Amino acid sequence: MRLRSLVAAVAATTLGVSLAACGGGDSGSDGGSGGDQTLTYWASNQGTSLDNDKQVLTPVLEQFTKDTGIKVNLEVIGWNDLQTRIQTAITSGQAPDVVNIGNTWAASLQATKAFLPFDNDAMTAIGGKDKFVPTALATGGKAGEDVTSVPLYGLAYGLYYNKAMFAAAKIQPPKTWEEMVTAAQKLTNPAKNQWGMALAAGSYTENVHFAFINAAQNKADWFDADGKPTFTGDGNVQGVLRYLDLMQKDKVANPSNAQYDNGTKSVNDFANKKVAMVINQNNADSSIVANGMKAGEYGVVPFPAPASGEQVASHVAGINLSVFKNTKHKDAALKFVKYMTDAQTQTTLGKPFSSLPVLKDAKPVFTTDTTEAATFSDIYNTKSKPLPLVPAEDQFESTVGKAMNSLFAKIATGGTVSADEVKAALKTAEDQVAAGN
Repeated sequence: MRLRSLVAAVAATTLGVSLAACGGGDSGSDGGSGGDQTLTYWASNQGTSLDNDKQVLTPVLEQFTKDTGIKVNLEVIGWNDLQTRIQTAITSGQAPDVVNIGNTWAASLQATKAFLPFDNDAMTAIGGKDKFVPTALATGGKAGEDVTSVPLYGLAYGLYYNKAMFAAAKIQPPKTWEEMVTAAQKLTNPAKNQWGMALAAGSYTENVHFAFINAAQNKADWFDADGKPTFTGDGNVQGVLRYLDLMQKDKVANPSNAQYDNGTKSVNDFANKKVAMVINQNNADSSIVANGMKAGEYGVVPFPAPASGEQVASHVAGINLSVFKNTKHKDAALKFVKYMTDAQTQTTLGKPFSSLPVLKDAKPVFTTDTTEAATFSDIYNTKSKPLPLVPAEDQFESTVGKAMNSLFAKIATGGTVSADEVKAALKTAEDQVAAGN
């Protein structure tokens, strides 16, 4: 069941859908400091495997139990299954007490009314809203409403570049889109199978992220104030075309990238020194090093906007934490959220999970490169914008991202994509989203 359908189903309360969770059936207070209470926590996969996550989280959760007396039953769930598990939990009522969510799902899940709003009392219980990076907290739900999730792990995109390739070509790291394209063209030599950039051009999730970022650089929005899709605006069309042109007009990306259905493949090309640049999130570091590239061999700068554009270098990426409204252990769940988002826990988990801190003034620990850490922190804190905070956000990702997959595939096979064709593809996506709401 897609989230848009789920919103409608849960809203139809007259159908008598039960929301009695395994974690509890009332939303009242625990009435105590913990005792022998047990929380059920669904964590998303952040490390190298599900088992790795368990190894990282277990001592952290044991410390929480030692501090509070509240036990935690942990289940780590892979990303291929997490959204479906959450949807099923909402409709069946067999839900955990606390759950990780992709922060881009926040508004869609908020609309189901199945999650605890962080009103003034709840927000105070977890340490107050002022402890969070404002752009990170803004991902927690629809603007103007109490958020139903709070940030846990932060991520942001950066432009990774090969220092040796840039030095040999006497090129400086780019500060504008135009400089990036010029640099990529100088470093592209198809005859030697060397390319200026690698793109995950077959991944609908990566593609839609760059549709959003490029449009934001054009000061364009994908939805209006009422949450209705506005995909065919000129700023959106030109933003998508600018990104497609890296393969089409600028010819700095290998057409075979249209088959790269995840970001790891493009990162591997960068790590193996087949390409000079790649745009990826800060957790790419581990893959780069694992493929043999040394930390000192690459640098990172913000993903650049056109010289006349808005300085948006990333969407606010990351993981949020939500509490199911019907938990029997509300107070205990809030204590757990407070613990997971306090400074010490954030530092403990930041390195193994390669995350950026979601707390103001916290220092990133995912890398020992202070310049890289400062760059990603600045991107996350000052150059990032949340993806659309509307219930139809999941449909935006699916329809626009898959439309871009098809457009890249056409380019890769020798075709040409015009602005009119981009607009037509976005109109089809817009109609599909509008029909579902």
